Amino acid sequence: METRDHFGPGHARPMLANFPLFCTSDPDEARARVSKVFCEHRLKLVSGGSRVGAEMYFRPIRGIGIGRMRYGASVDIDPGRLENFALIQMPIHGSEVITHGGHTVDSNPDLASVLSPTLPVRICHGADTEKLFVKIDRDVLERHCRQHLGGELKDPVEFLPAMSLTAPRCLSWVRLMKWLYEELGQDSPDGHSVLDSPLFAAQIEQMVITTLLLCQPHNYSERLADDGPSIAPHFIRRVERFVEENAHEALTIGDLAEEAGVSTRSLFAGFRRYRNTTPMQYLKDVRMQRVREALLRASPQTTTVTTVAGRWGFSHLGHFTVDYKRCFGESPSVTLHR
Repeated sequence: METRDHFGPGHARPMLANFPLFCTSDPDEARARVSKVFCEHRLKLVSGGSRVGAEMYFRPIRGIGIGRMRYGASVDIDPGRLENFALIQMPIHGSEVITHGGHTVDSNPDLASVLSPTLPVRICHGADTEKLFVKIDRDVLERHCRQHLGGELKDPVEFLPAMSLTAPRCLSWVRLMKWLYEELGQDSPDGHSVLDSPLFAAQIEQMVITTLLLCQPHNYSERLADDGPSIAPHFIRRVERFVEENAHEALTIGDLAEEAGVSTRSLFAGFRRYRNTTPMQYLKDVRMQRVREALLRASPQTTTVTTVAGRWGFSHLGHFTVDYKRCFGESPSVTLHR
């Protein structure tokens, strides 16, 4: 079958060339460097020789990461379960054979793979394969899904692992990825990008995750397609946007009700009905996510958990640590030392 690169035409240089992460011929170094971006895994060379030509380019944007990588050799990758993130892989040339949750995907430039956090995965990466990828933190993915559904998730989000990049339903994803990779590849004269803006980065994060949830089938697709009475009223979504943009401020329930243009009673009732939470708990959840993002970016040599938590209003470290572990499945100190 003839395939094509859906993202390559028009590029004067390789995508993300301005965000190099590593380049190595040592398979052990390649495994270690890839593990820092994704998770621990076993890496086995299946082609002749003992060297690789591995390289990765990577740009984090809040709860997502955009990258390009290759191994330069045939390798077998076994991470078990990804656990903490979903991964979309889009070969620009070459192929991969991926077994994931009882499915096999022969991935190529026309067929991407979508790996869910909770399902076992194994990847056979061809020697001539190079791919783009999008990493999405599991907690961010599930938070966005909860917001769209207006309630808690009984089960983790699990996607159909094969994504046809030629299918009409996926064209929005292809167009978004092409734009995003092109935007990231632009050099700014002052060294800054519009993507450095926290507000714009939040919009990119939301756009990527929402497009994925709407384009790629998963176990909540039918509920998301239902535009019935569960859709939250405008004032709920307005308060959510306000909280996302002002979580660093000392907000009160009165501030949120004033922004919504409704009484505090109506605001509580709306969040309880459509989000199965309270307005202040939603604010706490957003701040908790900001702490996690800050810890992942920080250096343990110059930053402490107490400092970051206090910056986002968590003054009782013991209570904060318990809540953090409940949200993310690990202690904040583990996140800081990733």
